[in-house]
Amino acid sequence: MNSQQYALTPNARFRAFGTTLKLRFGGRVQRISIDAGFTCPNVDGAVAKGGCNFCDNRSFSPSRRVRLAAVHDQLVRGISSVRKRYKTVGAFIAYFQPATNTYAPVDQLEEVYRLALAHSPEIVGLAIGTRPDCVPDPVLELVDQLAGETYVSLELGMQSRHDRTLQWMNRAHRHGHMVDAMNRARNRRFETCAHVILGVPGENYDNMMHTARSIGVLGVGAVKLHNLYAVRDTPLGDSVLAGEVKMMSREEYIHAVVDFLRLIPEHVVVERVSGDAPPDYLIEPKWCLEKASLRSDIESEMQRLDAYQGDRYDPDWQDEPIDPLSTPQSISDRIGTRGRLPVLRMQDAASRITR
Repeated sequence: MNSQQYALTPNARFRAFGTTLKLRFGGRVQRISIDAGFTCPNVDGAVAKGGCNFCDNRSFSPSRRVRLAAVHDQLVRGISSVRKRYKTVGAFIAYFQPATNTYAPVDQLEEVYRLALAHSPEIVGLAIGTRPDCVPDPVLELVDQLAGETYVSLELGMQSRHDRTLQWMNRAHRHGHMVDAMNRARNRRFETCAHVILGVPGENYDNMMHTARSIGVLGVGAVKLHNLYAVRDTPLGDSVLAGEVKMMSREEYIHAVVDFLRLIPEHVVVERVSGDAPPDYLIEPKWCLEKASLRSDIESEMQRLDAYQGDRYDPDWQDEPIDPLSTPQSISDRIGTRGRLPVLRMQDAASRITR
């Protein structure tokens, strides 16, 4: 999607995702989360083990808190659930969310993506969550091909501009991988979205604003902002419970988000301004459960300051030189040799669609 063609609506302080989708598709569009059973290269040993220190997929995705089901079944349940909450939904985006959703052979990726698209005419696009070190050229070519047929967003877990932060998270990739991924994704037909986490221990205000400025240099079309939060049964959660790590305050977060938005280009779509987890899993901060009031307070602070997304963006700002880092060979090898994902029962799901 060329987000520049959609002007900010009257009184809007930033380019909100829901409004942008409504303008594009002519009505309300909701995402349906799909768990296709993928793992991550920092979980299975390709680049590391243990996964991200904040990550517990049971808390992040409803489908990981129950037995994995076929893509078809997840879409049926997801669409039904959304329709009970929102009566005016006109279409849906199939969102491959948990884990690394490009971490499989390309023919298998195409099969599962097309299975989701074929579910019903109500599915008007795909969102694919992945890591910047897991998008070799064959994957980008597949995503570009699909984007020639439908709306596609490729979501890259950038998280931070700073390698020391990525190391603390146990991401097992560096910012150079994000630079490389964007260099190769630029000028293709799909949208790119960068995930960014604010409030990481060891990062100060200037570090977070450095990440904000890098958004314009990278050329992403969208951004998702998340506050760092701790959930149970994770290394980060254990550190918070032990008093070793303190979460960002609500006031600090609002201040950081407002200034972040002012530093990114006006045309970048803001898909999210905070993150949360189910109360049963969440340790801290509790304020992130108040998503509606948090967003309202962010917008109110921008109004108080007469601030707008991009009003401090400097198109001439240059980042420090970063050498692009290509897909690690260990990941390429795994992508080339991994077997089919048995949890999908893809053929069973496909047969139900055609009956």
